[in-house]
Formats: sequence, C-alpha cells, structure tokens
Amino acid sequence: MENVAHFLFGIFGNVFAMFLFLSPAITFFRIIKNRSTEKFSGIPYVMTLLNCLLSAWYGLPFVSPNNLLVSTINGAGAGTEIVYVLIFITLAPKKEKVKIIGLFSAVLIVFLVVVVVSLFALRDYPRKLLCGLLASIFSVVMYSSPFSIMVPNGVGSALGAMQLTLYSVYRENRGTPKTEEEALEMGEANQNVPTKEAI
Repeated sequence: MENVAHFLFGIFGNVFAMFLFLSPAITFFRIIKNRSTEKFSGIPYVMTLLNCLLSAWYGLPFVSPNNLLVSTINGAGAGTEIVYVLIFITLAPKKEKVKIIGLFSAVLIVFLVVVVVSLFALRDYPRKLLCGLLASIFSVVMYSSPFSIMVPNGVGSALGAMQLTLYSVYRENRGTPKTEEEALEMGEANQNVPTKEAI
C-alpha cells in the first residue's frame, strides 16, 4: 500500500511539474513570433536546465533507488529547457547570446563533473548524498534566478533613496560662501549689492 501511494503521489507530482516546465512556452511563442528575446532574461531557463539534469541524475537507480519518477520528469524537463535555451541563444542580441552561451557551457561542465565524481569517486550512500545535496542546492538557485533581473534595479533604487534622504536632511544647510565668486557659483550672491550700471 505504501508503494502504491508513493507511486500515485509521484505521478501527480510529475503532472504538475510538467505544467511548470511548459509554462514558459507562451513566452517562447512570443519570442519566436517577434524574432526577438526582447527584455527577457535567459538565466532562469539555463538554471532550470541544471536543476533538471542534476535531479534526473539523482533519480537514477544506481544513484538513488526507487526514485525513477524523479528521473523521468526531470529528464523531460531537461529536454524542454534545452529547447528554450537554444531558441533563446538563436534569437538573443549578441551580448546576451554570449552571456547565455557561457552560462550554458558552465552548466554542462558542472553536470559533467558531478557525473564523473559520483561515478568514479563515490559509491552507495555518499553518492546519493552528494547528488541529492547538489540537486537541492541548485533547485534553490533555480527558483531564485529570476531575481537576477531585479538586483541591479534594486541596488539603484536603494542608492537613489539614500541620495534623496541626504538631500532632504541637508538641503537647508548649504554653508555660507566665503567669497563673492563662491556666492555667484552657488547662485546666492547678495542681491542688494549695487552693480556698476546702477552706480
């Protein structure tokens, strides 16, 4: 009975996960239609690919027994994400294309290193522990990757708020200019001083 429940919950989980992997399809139909990635970022798709590859590897029987459903859904997810990444690379501007190709290459290298280490350096529980830990870590990275768009704007907003705060605190305290030239530069020249024309 426990195995049946495990299998049924696994099936339901896979169905919902597949909807998650397919949800960016609308965005990519738009990208293909407009022949442009517009302002979209490719980072979330590359990070999702890494998460899927590691999770699919973790679910294989020689790494983690009785988790084949994990491998199947994440294998399907990896295939979907590869399609997204390739479309993005094809239609992205040159600068973004170079960035995503570099990140995509790094993802493949990380996955290859994990495969080699887990196959030849570890066995049984240590192999399962390493692969499970990495899959969990990169799952968190995957879900946080959309924030890469917010970070520069967030920092800029914080710095802008600091400038406005400083201005509001010190706006009345400009200091007294020491010379007439400084007063002219500050726009605070004494308006009562007669000019040559008035004399």
